[in-house]
Amino acid sequence: MKTPLRTLVEPPKTGEAVEVSTGLLWARIPMPGPLEHVNVYLFDEGDSWTVIDTGIDTSRTRAVWHDLMQGPMGGKPVSRVIATHHHLDHIGLAGWFMAAHGATLVTTRTAYLMARMLKLDIQDTPTPEMLRFWRSSGMDAEVYAERETARPFNTADAVADIPLGYTRIREGDEIEIGGRRWDVRCGNGHAPEHATFWSHDGKTVIGGDQLLASISPNIGVHPTEPEADPLGEWLESCERFKGFATDDQLVLTGHKRIFTGLPTRLKQLTENHHTALARLLDFLTTPRTACDCFSVLFKREIKGDTYGLAMVEAMAHCNHLFAQGLVSRTVREDGAYLWQSTG
Repeated sequence: MKTPLRTLVEPPKTGEAVEVSTGLLWARIPMPGPLEHVNVYLFDEGDSWTVIDTGIDTSRTRAVWHDLMQGPMGGKPVSRVIATHHHLDHIGLAGWFMAAHGATLVTTRTAYLMARMLKLDIQDTPTPEMLRFWRSSGMDAEVYAERETARPFNTADAVADIPLGYTRIREGDEIEIGGRRWDVRCGNGHAPEHATFWSHDGKTVIGGDQLLASISPNIGVHPTEPEADPLGEWLESCERFKGFATDDQLVLTGHKRIFTGLPTRLKQLTENHHTALARLLDFLTTPRTACDCFSVLFKREIKGDTYGLAMVEAMAHCNHLFAQGLVSRTVREDGAYLWQSTG
């Protein structure tokens, strides 16, 4: 019998830290949007700290880190930042730690290159490729009209400059963090080459956004790679991780609560997506755009800040069915893809 999922330890308040185990602190860095925070983890290295993920770069988040370093971290310096993946809420302050505090950056090659590329990619108006992608998704006409001339959010808006030079980690590596040895295992789908860390003593997993307790990570297709199948990559990662998961491992997540019961959670995550794909395949007996599929995929009204996230995830589900040969794709006069079941 599988151990049920259990969330453990009351989350820390902003500017405070909770001791998860000896030499390991859990803190939260605020961020805008529905998630409201990103979890960061602080490992005591004796005369310094290793920080896992950082939050975005704003004056507020720098102030929160200042309070943490002067308070729970005891004034000791941050000597190393480990970024699980390239998303701005996880690597946004890495460059600040490097430039202002002399820390080194450890991450996967893909995460480092993606973060630096996105930092340099500043657009004042949507690019033709972005507009074409939005049209192909079947974006609502009012939403499209609003975004067509508005300045898009740029990663550079919330990521500090990332200096040249980092230490690469990859699948199968071993790394020492906080006096313990960890295996590096990389997942894909939410972010390419997303690093997770599995302690040799079998007690702890640093899961980032790859392994979350109460929500599924956003798995989206984007204009940078519109033909990608991130959902297929993510499902493969979950199946591979099942071979290493145990009921007792404490999973340190990128958002929400930390938890135990990882085998149960991996089963839930994969089954939820397979069920959604089955619903979608049935829904596509009539040709639809990706944005037409919100109700069947998410079972709620999608609007406001969540629209873009829902759109890219709907495209990911359609692309996955297309990659499997289960749906066909035609182009409507307005540029929208129409997906239809082939069965």
